Amino acid sequence: MVRIISITRAIQLFLLCSLLAALHDLAFADSPPYRNCSSNSTNAAYDRKINSNLNNLFTSLISNASLTEYSNVSSGNYPDSVYGLYMCLKYNSHEICSSCITAASQDIVKLCPNNIEAVVWEDVCQLRYSYQNFFGRLDVSGNIPKFNRKNVSNPEKFTSVVHNTLSSLTKSAAFNSSTEMYATEAIPFTDTDTLYALVQCTRDLSAEDCNKCLQAATNDILSCCYFSIGARLLSRSCYLRYELYAFYNGATEASVVGGNQARREGNQKKIWIIIISASVLAFVVAALTSTIYFVTRKKVAQKKKGKVSRQVQLQKIGEANNKDFSYQHIQGRDDLKAQDFYIDLETIYAATNNFSDSNMLGQGGFGPVYKGVLSDGREVAVKRLSSCSEQGTEEFTNEVLLILKLQHKNLVRLLGFCVDGEEKLLVYEFMPNSSLDLILSDRKKRAQLSWSKRLNIVNGIAKGLLYLHEDSRLRIIHRDLKPSNVLLDSGMNPKISDFGMARSFAGSEGEANTATIVGTYGYMAPEYAMEGLYSIKSDVYSFGVLLIEIITGKKNAGSHQSIRAPNLVAYAWQLWNKGNALELMDPLLADTCLPDEFLRCIHIGLLCVQEDALDRPTMSSVVVMLKGETVTLRQPQKPPFSLVRFTNDDNHCSVNGITISCISPR
Repeated sequence: MVRIISITRAIQLFLLCSLLAALHDLAFADSPPYRNCSSNSTNAAYDRKINSNLNNLFTSLISNASLTEYSNVSSGNYPDSVYGLYMCLKYNSHEICSSCITAASQDIVKLCPNNIEAVVWEDVCQLRYSYQNFFGRLDVSGNIPKFNRKNVSNPEKFTSVVHNTLSSLTKSAAFNSSTEMYATEAIPFTDTDTLYALVQCTRDLSAEDCNKCLQAATNDILSCCYFSIGARLLSRSCYLRYELYAFYNGATEASVVGGNQARREGNQKKIWIIIISASVLAFVVAALTSTIYFVTRKKVAQKKKGKVSRQVQLQKIGEANNKDFSYQHIQGRDDLKAQDFYIDLETIYAATNNFSDSNMLGQGGFGPVYKGVLSDGREVAVKRLSSCSEQGTEEFTNEVLLILKLQHKNLVRLLGFCVDGEEKLLVYEFMPNSSLDLILSDRKKRAQLSWSKRLNIVNGIAKGLLYLHEDSRLRIIHRDLKPSNVLLDSGMNPKISDFGMARSFAGSEGEANTATIVGTYGYMAPEYAMEGLYSIKSDVYSFGVLLIEIITGKKNAGSHQSIRAPNLVAYAWQLWNKGNALELMDPLLADTCLPDEFLRCIHIGLLCVQEDALDRPTMSSVVVMLKGETVTLRQPQKPPFSLVRFTNDDNHCSVNGITISCISPR
């Protein structure tokens, strides 16, 4: 008994120390976002007056981020104008840039509430606004240095290499017009180490001001951090960074979704765990003696009963009453490998000709997709998770666990998967007619889609979503429904794909909130894009956008050049109110489409894209609406994002500015 009491005291001390250590780690964590807020704030009346201008500014910047890594815009009329710009690090994709600016627009409001000017730096982007016009004006005040805690063994030599490298890059970025004020370089430092450095200026600066900004940044970083193996300097007008690893080649920070935003979500969870732990610590200590006794007895009993079978563990994965997906991932991955649908890496190598470039079908957000032929003659599509992809092991496992539980003719079928070292692979059924976005963007291919085929595609997508929302074992929200994630089989039947961002609910749960915004701007519901709130109605919004795109043959983002409207949804609303919605009809449908059917589909699409999620129908209602004219449709309300503005740029392969697909069957 004395021994048990001693153990109890030891565990008590351990728990207390662990709690204090955890609180210390959270209190002194230093990770993005970093901020620089003005000391001046707006008064309540003035804040209300220009609040809408600031919101419109953020909306425009988020929209532009899906098209380009830099933009500056203003919103409102003098004296209530608001000015803003963002800069994404140029090595990132438009999709990552859009996600980063979406996060920054939320963080800047939280971190600098009611400030007349502010700037926030995320992992791979910065966002700045002011009530005064600052465009084209150099500002090096308030520069923020950040450095690695680990020091170099030879700081004098390292400082010299860093200084020379940054000086060379500064000249290249500032005075070489082809670099677009961005430059990187890799310089050998030792036999085993290479210095990687990056500089970038906001493009509103002159060449001379860019040079001044980077020189000041170099002086600041070397005066404070010359001893560190890596550092970055955050300035309002420029940015520089150096490391002993290839960060700008995608080794790190390749994903805003999977980076510090995910860590912030994790920190929030840790805080709640610590609070709960502190509350029950006294109870735990008081009951510890009896706990040790019962735990010992339980272990003995478990040895007698034996371990639960591997098959039973597998069956528990993904069940509706098991919400702990992290636990599921750890417990289930080895069991999944033992099943028939696990395909070894050698088999996949042989099927894809060692991932030959000639077999590549396209490049997705998480990595390339290859065509393959298995030994039994089946054609497959192999999704290869890139080592620097934004989809980590958890998202990959989430996709496997979700799709294996789904069985519906309008959902892509997973045939197998492989996890081997750094390789994470998904093997799908092959879709000979590729993805819907490639059909819609090609006039010749779109001409093959008669009105009846388009209705079949719309109905198939609706039924697939209905299954996810109401008929599957779990209530599943896709969160990234768009044309490139709808594949077409040999009969042009649609199949929803890409479940890496999907989330599931159990029981009566209906919505959730996240600080990590994923998906594609233009298809995201307003409550999700602006607040991180998602539900089945988020997918309904995406479906509404997709429906209007399919029947009009136009893209939501990009059609503005011809229709002179912020986006296709806003234009559809304008014509609907004027009674001229038939002007939206794809000219290729003139001989096959009945006007009344077309107008009914536009009506349903507008109901799905209403700003208030509560006003949108469920997918079960949408399926009924699409069946015929027996159901009376209520009048839709105005859709959101009506003030979005896009830049004219004819050089984008994919007009939504986010997903670039290779024109090949998939």
